[in-house]
Amino acid sequence: MAAQETVRIAPCSGHAIELDTGDELVVIDPMGQQVSDLTAFARDDTREYLSSGRSIDYASRYLLTTGDTLYSNRSTPMFTILEDTCGRHDFTLTPCSKTMFEKLYGEKQGRPGCEGNLASALAPYGIDVDRIPVAFNIFMHVTFDADGKVAVLPPLSRPGDHVRLRAEMPLIVAMTACSAGQSNNFSYKPIDFRIERRGTRPHGDRVPAAAASV
Repeated sequence: MAAQETVRIAPCSGHAIELDTGDELVVIDPMGQQVSDLTAFARDDTREYLSSGRSIDYASRYLLTTGDTLYSNRSTPMFTILEDTCGRHDFTLTPCSKTMFEKLYGEKQGRPGCEGNLASALAPYGIDVDRIPVAFNIFMHVTFDADGKVAVLPPLSRPGDHVRLRAEMPLIVAMTACSAGQSNNFSYKPIDFRIERRGTRPHGDRVPAAAASV
């Protein structure tokens, strides 16, 4: 399997790639305690997208890790988690957004958050902000107490922790280095990734990489 060089996603930004069936995507926290919101769409029909509800339903638990499958809204396997050195992620909360920053934290800077950064990265594929679903929030530490109260805690990821995902269908994938301070212990950091391509076709993105920031 041919490996692409590691790519760095700058703090508070997003990046889109394409994967073929069998390609492996390795998402890395290079400095520790940083979250990456990841979403995906079927390359052949972008109405099919990564589904939190389907994935949690079929796993019968909300903490997904090595060996689990991430499904689409059409119940098609999209990813298999092959390796997970952190073991704690979230698949329940939506990507942070400009409106969320205003409503929850009283911010007025107008930052787009992960929602806006994912949408900007996916814009070349005709996917706009209203189609961004609940993301697989890699390294995000969310807890629920006995009364159902939700808390976002500092990630448990350490420098170099990674998740390896195998694409089970041709995909358009977008990832972020999260913009929400509550998700990364207020230490905005980058996220790294690399693609290990199945077969011998040339390395690199299939189309010019799309990126967004802030």
